[in-house]
Amino acid sequence: MGALPGGGIARNRMSARYERSFERLRTRPPAARGGNNFDARRVNPTDPLRHVHVKTSLSADSRLDSAGASSKYTRVAVLLHWSIALLILGNVALGLSAALLPDGTLSDNAIRFVIDTHKSIGITVLGLAILRVLWRLTHRPPPLPAEFPTWEKVAAHAAHIALYVLIFAMPLSGWLHDSAWVAAASHPMYLFGLFEWPRIGFIMNLDPATKNQLHEQFGALHTACSYALYGVLALHIAGALKHQWIDRHSVLRRMMP
Repeated sequence: MGALPGGGIARNRMSARYERSFERLRTRPPAARGGNNFDARRVNPTDPLRHVHVKTSLSADSRLDSAGASSKYTRVAVLLHWSIALLILGNVALGLSAALLPDGTLSDNAIRFVIDTHKSIGITVLGLAILRVLWRLTHRPPPLPAEFPTWEKVAAHAAHIALYVLIFAMPLSGWLHDSAWVAAASHPMYLFGLFEWPRIGFIMNLDPATKNQLHEQFGALHTACSYALYGVLALHIAGALKHQWIDRHSVLRRMMP
């Protein structure tokens, strides 16, 4: 096939136009070309700074991941926290429902089952609370957000201490109250019906009059601890919701699974 007329001239003109366009594009600043200041394709492979941009981004992401991980409680702490909370709420509901029912609604066997279940849950809470304290002593909890004022940090720590004291005081006072029951020797308590749970021996060996007196005193202490626990729990929940929805601090995420 023959060459087109004037083909050489056309090619020369197109080549010159292409070179001028390329020169204008090359001399324009990167922002005008629609790119950024970093182009991995133009970096010399031997340049030691060629990975600075990528490494900096990865380092920033790693710091964010580390900060997010360190701001949460451990999985064991979360499991113990929610297990104790649910058991306490369940025990409160169980106790209130049994107390509010009219006399004669439940049979003697049903009442015995409710009472033994209430005691079993309390003993379980005591065991989990011991594990929770041991875990906290060996695993430092995440710090409170730096934005919290000092008084809120002090109040939060005080509430946690009060919760721990009451979580121990409630089952212990209940155990003492049950051990001082004059009929305890003839009515053994089975932990969830699986095995007999021991009473506190030296209290059971006291004379009946002393046991009756202690039974009433420990019962009153158990009731007082329960009301105190309800109040501290209400403050604890209110504080967490305030920080989450009013202050906009994601404190609830610290204790979420």
